[in-house]
Amino acid sequence: MKLKQTHLIKPAVFGATDGIITTFAVVASVAGAGLSPSIVLIMGIANMLGDGVSMGLGDFLGERSEKLAMKKSTDRVWETGVVTFIAFVLAGGFPLIPYVLQALGWNFATNHQFMLSLVSTLCTLFFVGSLRTIIIPRAWWKNGFEMLFVGTAAASAAYLFGFLVEKLVM
Repeated sequence: MKLKQTHLIKPAVFGATDGIITTFAVVASVAGAGLSPSIVLIMGIANMLGDGVSMGLGDFLGERSEKLAMKKSTDRVWETGVVTFIAFVLAGGFPLIPYVLQALGWNFATNHQFMLSLVSTLCTLFFVGSLRTIIIPRAWWKNGFEMLFVGTAAASAAYLFGFLVEKLVM
């Protein structure tokens, strides 16, 4: 691949990883606290949009600052910000799928939204991680498990936090 094509890989991986991990962290903390599924949707979508825009703009400003500091052209710096945002929102939507389906009347997920969200999140983490094999000369399953491990650690911390806060407050 040429540099022109590969310069978007970092923001895509970063955005997708952060999108799914932070969105599932919201899901896990709300589930850990025993709050309603509607709160998961409100908080999850707010996280995806607010954090996605923040990350996209932060990436843009970071790239622009780096280019200006190196006295290089700032042409097309916006691309990495857009890729970060899109990857964040696309991957970040997967933990919310069971809650969205339940809100739309698909009651198969009732009382199981969190477990379905967990499975969706774990599969997406592994899939996005394994996609890195396209550019990283490493076994697809190693890349998949690496991202799965990072995401599981973050989600566990969020769930534990929600669980502990609920015990302290209630």
